[in-house]
Amino acid sequence: MKTTNEIADGGDYLKVFACTAVMLQSVLGLAWSLPSVTAHQSGLAVFYLLTKFTAPAFICGILLTTMRTTAEHQPTYHHYLHNQWSALFFPTICWTLAYLLVFPNLQQHEHFHDLLSWGWQFVNGNAAPHLWYNTMMLQIVILMPVLWHIRHKLITRWTSGWILGITGLGYALWVGWYVMWVYPTSWYMSWYLLDRVFWGFWPYAILGMLAWYGWPVIQYRLRRWGWGLGLLWGLALLAQCGAWFAEGRPIQLSQTSYYLPATIVYVLTVIGLVLALAGRQQARRSRFLPVIHRLSQYAYPSYLANVFWLQIIWRLGGATLTRSHPIWGIALCYGLTWCWSFGFTALLERFKNWRRQR
Repeated sequence: MKTTNEIADGGDYLKVFACTAVMLQSVLGLAWSLPSVTAHQSGLAVFYLLTKFTAPAFICGILLTTMRTTAEHQPTYHHYLHNQWSALFFPTICWTLAYLLVFPNLQQHEHFHDLLSWGWQFVNGNAAPHLWYNTMMLQIVILMPVLWHIRHKLITRWTSGWILGITGLGYALWVGWYVMWVYPTSWYMSWYLLDRVFWGFWPYAILGMLAWYGWPVIQYRLRRWGWGLGLLWGLALLAQCGAWFAEGRPIQLSQTSYYLPATIVYVLTVIGLVLALAGRQQARRSRFLPVIHRLSQYAYPSYLANVFWLQIIWRLGGATLTRSHPIWGIALCYGLTWCWSFGFTALLERFKNWRRQR
């Protein structure tokens, strides 16, 4: 019989879904500029927007699981950081080094030219297309005591409502400023570091904490409002497509942002739908619960590694196949990237366990 710690919670589902989706983003981003892919951009753009929930969902998932596992025995901050060093910080350092040393061509916005610029590329997430997320997420990990303090205030639904209301109001002001003064201007690309500050994704951390706190009630609401949530998901996706296609051709992946209102609504509906799935499978004691739990433990290292393995797959024939058969090439690269990323993480974990037992 599986113990509670071996069965997936809602946070595990969010992490697995986010990691799986972000790998498709990586493949599409690499193939996007190929002439053979350009003709399919409209259809592929929809698939790209379908995955535009990954960073917020991962943050929400991490906080939900963290709050659940530290509810009864909250660790000291020193002990917590010690655990996160091996789970998050050290893998981030290793994979960032790998990208800068093995695939320096993957750097974003600018390339290093001396030791100082190399260090800047290392810490700001520019070493590879997907590492911007680490810069933001690790800030939230460092600020975990603030979230624990907020958790202690969750005594009644009234206090939960106040916390959610204040967070929502603050985020609305932030998004309003961004949409009016940054996104439609030339500052949009040069101010890319706004995507990497923790407050841009702080509401999803609060949402993950509240999802843990009110899990039974949330599951009841999600079951009751499931159809409405699905309808809202579809409308938000259509709104994103309409706004993106209105920008004209060629379609630029850089023109999307997590701070656009339609994207925020889409993200929230995806999180709700994934949590609804998690609750339904928990109620049915699904046989997939231990599988999702195990995959969630591999999700973050696999996310870090996915662009590295994709580059190798691309050079071993993925690029050639995609040029000739774009859809098949993208699908094959995506499947292999997922398998190699999770497979390497599983092998590495097994090797670590073997070393401990010696």
